[in-house]
Amino acid sequence: MVLFFPFCYHKIMTLQQLKYAVAVADSRNITEASRRVFISQPSLTAAIRELEAEMGITIFSRSNKGVTITNEGDEFLSYARQVLEQANLLEDHFKAGNGTGGNSIFSVSCQHYSFAVNAFVDVIRRFGGNQYNFTLRETQTHEIIEDVAHLKSEIGVLYLSSRNENVITKLIKKNNLVFKPLFTAPLHVFISKKNPLAKKKKIRLTDLTPFPYLTYEQGDFNSFYFAEEPLTEIDFDCPKSIQVRDRASLFNLLIGLDGYTICSGIISHELNGPEIIARPLDCNEHMTVGIITRKAVNLSRYATAYIEALKEHLK
Repeated sequence: MVLFFPFCYHKIMTLQQLKYAVAVADSRNITEASRRVFISQPSLTAAIRELEAEMGITIFSRSNKGVTITNEGDEFLSYARQVLEQANLLEDHFKAGNGTGGNSIFSVSCQHYSFAVNAFVDVIRRFGGNQYNFTLRETQTHEIIEDVAHLKSEIGVLYLSSRNENVITKLIKKNNLVFKPLFTAPLHVFISKKNPLAKKKKIRLTDLTPFPYLTYEQGDFNSFYFAEEPLTEIDFDCPKSIQVRDRASLFNLLIGLDGYTICSGIISHELNGPEIIARPLDCNEHMTVGIITRKAVNLSRYATAYIEALKEHLK
């Protein structure tokens, strides 16, 4: 008598499928994603549909305008990024010989702080090797939280103050993140050395009225809770204001228009040039700059080294 045992084949989700899904999420376009992951568009589409069928969810909504991420897809991608990050760390540690080589991957999202850039440079110099894929995003406050929450970045750098702390802290907790302070500083004003206020040892808010206030634009979250500056136009008489997206534009306008911005006072002349100086602002407000990370996620050696480098530069 011949016995026949039923055989059932069940497809198992692969890391490659997760990589494809993340690539589509990052580019929001199938054609662009297929170029990034070096497969044909039909193959990428088929792989995503297989993944959705296996998981029993719809990750992307498709239309003529491209793809959008569904609510359940957003949650799935958050876990997918965690899996890929841990897989990268595992491969990097063992395949490359106890973490001494391999293709290093590390990302940081931060507000526009020169010390954050300097620390990033230190990490690359220490771990770069022959191959690496590092990302530094100087971006909007809400995007920093989103990047870390969805593991697009391992670390975020932003500030809390008495004015934004309640809202930002709630958003950090809602996204399963933690905030760890680096330093607390009284408020300062960045101005050009040629600005008429440069001769003052301390600047009052009323002194700033004739000059344009330069701030970083925050997109759809352009409220004072998400502002990169601890004081906004509603806090004092500010008839002139200009919003920018990048640090180079802000500093050029500081020099060209005798503009100013309000910040922690920490500046790198190596990155920003000798023309920009900081002067204390005569007020009782403070700001606490710190890092945000995911809860219950072990930091990579790059992230640990980055935090060490931040503290070193802040000395």
